[in-house]
Amino acid sequence: MSTTPGYRGSLFSALKNLAATLLASGRTRLELLGNELEEEKLRAFQLFLLALGLAFCLSIGLLMLVLFLTVAFWESRVLILGISCAAFLGASIWLAFGLKRAVQRPRRMFDASLSELEEDLRQLKAAIGQHDAPAE
Repeated sequence: MSTTPGYRGSLFSALKNLAATLLASGRTRLELLGNELEEEKLRAFQLFLLALGLAFCLSIGLLMLVLFLTVAFWESRVLILGISCAAFLGASIWLAFGLKRAVQRPRRMFDASLSELEEDLRQLKAAIGQHDAPAE
């Protein structure tokens, strides 16, 4: 009878250790997920600012180029403006299709968190397999 309380104590202690380990692992994974979410937010904002700056500078540069060509070749101004308009509309259509393709492309978010959880699951299965093997 004296072994039963000791056995219960060690079982309870093992369960406490298991719960503490699971909570610590969960906390670590949540912190990693939060870090990845913050990084993705900053990356998206940086990409937005870069794209906005690029679009602004490119549009001003192209407008100035069309004005320059129109003034330089004043006799052919209608032809230059027509060709420029067609080129801009063509580029807009091409970019719209590229944007649509980029939005539809699936991207796996939280790769690091998922790989860490897969590794945890693999280790947990290995640990369960090790504990089951000696009992048989």
